[in-house]
Amino acid sequence: MKAMVLEKQAPIETSPLKLMDVDTPSPKEGEVLIKIKACGVCRTDLHIIEGELPAIKLPLIPGHQIVGVIEEVGDDVKGLTRGERVGIPWLYWSCGKCKYCKRGLENLCDNALFTGYSVDGGYAEYVVAPAEFVHPMPRTHDDLHAAPLLCAGAVGYRALRLTDLIDRREGVLGLFGFGASANLMLKAAKALGLEVYVFTHSPWKIEYALKLGADWAGDTREEPPKKLDAAIVFAPVSWVFIEALKKLDKGGRVVLGEIYMTPIEKMDYSLLWLEREVKTTANVTRRDVREFLELAEKHRIMPDITVYDLKEANKALQDLKKGRVKGTAVLRIN
Repeated sequence: MKAMVLEKQAPIETSPLKLMDVDTPSPKEGEVLIKIKACGVCRTDLHIIEGELPAIKLPLIPGHQIVGVIEEVGDDVKGLTRGERVGIPWLYWSCGKCKYCKRGLENLCDNALFTGYSVDGGYAEYVVAPAEFVHPMPRTHDDLHAAPLLCAGAVGYRALRLTDLIDRREGVLGLFGFGASANLMLKAAKALGLEVYVFTHSPWKIEYALKLGADWAGDTREEPPKKLDAAIVFAPVSWVFIEALKKLDKGGRVVLGEIYMTPIEKMDYSLLWLEREVKTTANVTRRDVREFLELAEKHRIMPDITVYDLKEANKALQDLKKGRVKGTAVLRIN
């Protein structure tokens, strides 16, 4: 099969992913073989490729927003059949036995495996996955538009749940950084009745956010019309986190939605005083994926996408790094 393979971590400008012919994997007991139709391109892929996250497996096929069709079913697989369309998210497998799994926090599993990081992912024509960790995809979304729901959507949704605004169905939410996840969370939050402000340093993204329905959008350092009840920071730079704290109301919460962030600078205690809170998101659970897929189908939450061919994966990541991607970059495969 064809795959874009990372042999050595390096700046994306050097095009470190190489198009190669590699062996097509075979499903073991409890696994399915999936013929990939589309794979989203995520900033986490960039962190892995450039070495901001330590290498766990090399050579590696990146990619963890995978949509495809089951080609082969391994032994002892129940409830899945050949030809069924499914998706594979960042969480590839969890043990189900550690104290975190038993508490419903499989995203913190001590033994977890992650798609496109600790195991090969979706920048390829085929992939194998544990049957219990694949998800039926909504019929409302074609393959290319379904792919971003599995990470940009699911991880963003976990961050949104952690704000506590979903249960309240009211409040002012700030989104800092307007990439793939923020694009989808703006649409999700508006569908749930929240007031949404978008903060970004890019003038074109300010206009874009307003076009998509933001109640207000402006520069990251600009003061919004109201204090924020909660904020999600999708930008991996610490000064943006500090700006979010400055705009937070009493008793509000900032959720950090990135897997990586630059070192956090010193800050005045007054930014945290008055019962303000900070939480981080770590990975994603099967519940997060399932709930967001249902929400996206119910409210027709459709990501904006920029499509690339598999062999253009380096270019897609270069465009992502430079802030040139509108919505989510998606690789078209097969």
